[in-house]
Amino acid sequence: MPESAKYSAHPLRRLPSPVVDELREQVAALHAELVRYGLVVWTAGNVSARVPGHDLFVIKPSGVSYDDLTADAMVTCDLDGELVDGDLAPSSDTAAHAYVYRHMPEVGGVVHTHSTYASAWSARAEPIPCALTAMADEFGGPIPLGPFARIGDDSIGRGIVETLTGHRSRAVIMQNHGVFSIGPDAKAAVKAAVMCEDVARSTHVALQLGPLVPIPPGDVDALFDRYQNVYGQTGAHQ
Repeated sequence: MPESAKYSAHPLRRLPSPVVDELREQVAALHAELVRYGLVVWTAGNVSARVPGHDLFVIKPSGVSYDDLTADAMVTCDLDGELVDGDLAPSSDTAAHAYVYRHMPEVGGVVHTHSTYASAWSARAEPIPCALTAMADEFGGPIPLGPFARIGDDSIGRGIVETLTGHRSRAVIMQNHGVFSIGPDAKAAVKAAVMCEDVARSTHVALQLGPLVPIPPGDVDALFDRYQNVYGQTGAHQ
């Protein structure tokens, strides 16, 4: 059976086109942000976005150069990770994204990077301690370490969900792997990935100078509350 016929037979093939088209544009543009902030090399890393009101998400295709990631190149999958729409095979991390969307309905975007400093922490199998106000603001405490898991099934997704459920952090460092971040939408998840690498780098540099001075838990709580609920313009959190 031709691939086109195979995918057209999928029960979710009739997609909400205007919404999906908009998400394809958004997800393609957000991949450029990963390059802009130096979070990825070659074809590694990916961004996905949930299709509101549907058991679908848009994600990057596997092994495609960032220079070629147009909106038309993006693919749509169901929450079992099966391709619903698109001409290319979905990302090798699709099963992990799908697992997160199935088990964390509040999540609207997922990002994966192998950014240098955060990945270095993952190679050491250490969470990033909260010793910077920027970290308290964005993550509400340490960035946790998730378990080692092989790529190819939903083992990574299970580790992400188990680690982040009930945690204020929107990022997890998966042991010996890299960063997965989540958010209410894909842009927020990208921001979390950018901030994760930033604090991973600063904390690493600080450790070269001597021991860290952690922020007391009460101050972390106050900083997180202020940033999440007060900082920025009214109705437009930055």
